[in-house]
Amino acid sequence: MLHNPEQDFVLKTIESRDVHFVRFWFTDVLGNMKSFAVVPGELERAFEDGMGFDGSCIEGFADAQESDMLAFPDPSTFQVLPWRPTSNAVARMICDIHTPEGQPYEGDPRHVLERMVRKAAEAGYAFIVGPELEYFYFRDAQGTEVLDRGSSFDLTSLDSASDLRRDTVLTLEKMGIPVEYSHHERGPSQHEIDLRYADALAMADAVMTYKQVVKEIAMKHGVYASFMPKPMTDAPGSGMHVHQSLIDLDGNNAFFDPSDPSGYNLSATAKSYIAGLLKYAPDFTLVTNQYVNSYKRLRPGGEAPTCVSWGARNRATLVRIPGYRPHSENACRVELRSPDPAANPYLAFAVMLAAGLAGIEEGLELMPPADEAAPLGCTRQQHRERGLATLPETLGEAVELFAESALMRETLGEHIHSYLVQAKREEWAAYQAVVTPWELEHDLAVL
Repeated sequence: MLHNPEQDFVLKTIESRDVHFVRFWFTDVLGNMKSFAVVPGELERAFEDGMGFDGSCIEGFADAQESDMLAFPDPSTFQVLPWRPTSNAVARMICDIHTPEGQPYEGDPRHVLERMVRKAAEAGYAFIVGPELEYFYFRDAQGTEVLDRGSSFDLTSLDSASDLRRDTVLTLEKMGIPVEYSHHERGPSQHEIDLRYADALAMADAVMTYKQVVKEIAMKHGVYASFMPKPMTDAPGSGMHVHQSLIDLDGNNAFFDPSDPSGYNLSATAKSYIAGLLKYAPDFTLVTNQYVNSYKRLRPGGEAPTCVSWGARNRATLVRIPGYRPHSENACRVELRSPDPAANPYLAFAVMLAAGLAGIEEGLELMPPADEAAPLGCTRQQHRERGLATLPETLGEAVELFAESALMRETLGEHIHSYLVQAKREEWAAYQAVVTPWELEHDLAVL
């Protein structure tokens, strides 16, 4: 007999909504969605004891000798899937992964973020994030034929995917995920749907759901949605700009200080947090930008950052201070602009928080803003001549910086850290093996 109100609600909803299957969702280390279906009669046991599965089949999980894993569904994440039939319906719950001994599994990305959120809470903060995820629609999965030639905020005939975005937003809202706004982005057939800010764990769950919904609705309309960071050479890349702030135990925005002498309304806590993001950004770029293709986006000439800098007006900086409502405490936040939508959100949010908290703990001083010192289009060499550090140029450079980072090893745990180092070194080596020396040299020459 269950006595947890959330679990009771799940079981009653399953009966009233004619749910015949519950999908257990979780991610592998790279952020790919994994799931298996459970019949309602097994849920009480699953809540109490978990459901077993073979972890050796999951990228980045245990090897065959230590493969037994247990998935424990989080009842607070229960939702009926709106794109499935209403009779014989299908629902989902997001899971935490445990070992047979009942301990959280160190290779579970959701557990990594949960651990970092607890660390922030012990320091007196709640971590609030609001990501902006961009993506493309293509005719099919076989190529990059676009649906339109629209640009930022275009309407009607230049934005042929308005109905797809509308259906996506309505589906997200049916699943309890509030959306702030949606619009056509700069590139042809490129789009953006922004989720309303929430605590980091709930938002990571929402991002995984968002990506799944975008793809499901695209499939329903007979097209393909891609979150690849740079699918087309002659079009802008897709980013996942992450707005973030810390809320103290009294519910106040710890980043806001209207008496800030610099005029940015930033507290000393915010400035040290930003300094932490800047110091450790080269270390965590492998997590926020995890593929060879990610570094096709992080190039001069666009709005994706290449240097370690911050400011308010310049959208080429790594960290930007949004100025839409500069005197509003609720609106005070920082925006990290380097991540892309192919990142695992659980790990990405965890490393951002770790970097910011490290900046606070170390009492780091914030460098001067680079609004004028980092104009759009600067090469990495020009940034360095101006005294600015740069983000990694390639996946190969990113993995070596990550491998040497004590903060990343501590944040992610030895299992995930070691896996990513090995897997991404292999990915970079495989890429170098298939491109010609001229292609590789030309690829790096524009950086």
